[in-house]
Amino acid sequence: MTTATRIYLARLAGVVVLDPNGDHLGRVRDAVLRLRTGDQPPRVTGLIVEIQARRRIFVPLGRISAFDTDAVLLNTATVSLKRFEQRAGELLALGDLLDRRVTIVESGKQAVLVDAAMERSRTSEWLIAKVAVREITGRLARRGHLHQLDWEEVRGAIDEQHRQGAANLLAVFEQLRAADLANVMQDLSGKRRAEVAAALPDARLADVLEELPEDDQVEILSSLESERAADVLEAMNPDDAADLLGELPEHEQERLLGLMEPNEADPVRRLLDYSEDTAGGLMTTEPVILPPDATVAQALAKVRDPDIIPALAAQVYVCRSPTATPTGRFLGVAHIQRLLREPPGELVSAVLDTDIDPLDADTPMADLTRILATYNLVAVPIVDENDRLIGAVTVDDVLDHLLPDDWRDKDNV
Repeated sequence: MTTATRIYLARLAGVVVLDPNGDHLGRVRDAVLRLRTGDQPPRVTGLIVEIQARRRIFVPLGRISAFDTDAVLLNTATVSLKRFEQRAGELLALGDLLDRRVTIVESGKQAVLVDAAMERSRTSEWLIAKVAVREITGRLARRGHLHQLDWEEVRGAIDEQHRQGAANLLAVFEQLRAADLANVMQDLSGKRRAEVAAALPDARLADVLEELPEDDQVEILSSLESERAADVLEAMNPDDAADLLGELPEHEQERLLGLMEPNEADPVRRLLDYSEDTAGGLMTTEPVILPPDATVAQALAKVRDPDIIPALAAQVYVCRSPTATPTGRFLGVAHIQRLLREPPGELVSAVLDTDIDPLDADTPMADLTRILATYNLVAVPIVDENDRLIGAVTVDDVLDHLLPDDWRDKDNV
């Protein structure tokens, strides 16, 4: 491991941080900059490191002995675990600078800031000495030239009047899980958060919204144009979309539901009719459902879908046609452990567990949790008065309800 003399900060995002013993402390999420007077380049004071339980701490650069392409090495095992809070006069290198529209002084051309490099000065301070900017061409089919310039050779990097996009910030965090990206967005200003939300694809934004506290969900959804908000709601799981809409005034609920495709809006409308402390208010309307003549091989192929959460992938619900909720008559549950032990050509109807009694939508929370705990279940089917499957409640649905309303807020971890 070596100590670099010039470090591009976007490349540090996600890099592991090790203590002197080589033990994993966390991962780099950003760098903290302190503004200086006049046109002097900002000073880099330290890194934001995300440790366990999504906690973000500040690690001063003085505690770092070396940088490498795949790790940052500390010179001490003693660091403050106090949660990082941004102070006045501080900027975040990735959160505040990346995607800023700047002007190249020499040519007067407009460009976008795509990275910033820190270098050690003669006084041993780390300063933002270089920036990487890409010219804006105005042509969709052609990317502008990339320039590496001194800090003084651009204008507007810290000018709030210059428009800031989100493409490069999203590229830095592209590999993050939705929950981790949600955590990143909580650290952004309201304006910056809206810019990132506007740049995310509908499905990605839907996944991120499901991981945010309710207040942040409402704020972001409200920042979107109505048609876009409806598209994002369609991409969400119906139960999560219903929970989010439940935080809005009734007239706003109806307006957004009216903009959604009917087949996407209908299950959400049904969920909104149930009390939130009943099985109906907690269930998802999209469990894994197959007809009785499906084979074990088909069932296993179905639960391999990476978009299905583990709790739902643990069992297949077998029902008469139709197989979309509300289904035909519910027949039983096929557990994945049993499916893995059976020949691929066996019918799922031959391996059903019929000992699990389905619940109705009005089952109260107390009874629901007791049944899940008593029978060690990860999910339980919910049926209507005609024994048609209308959804399933998973353990994580119950935990979401039992935990405090603000449990997703990282400040309460």
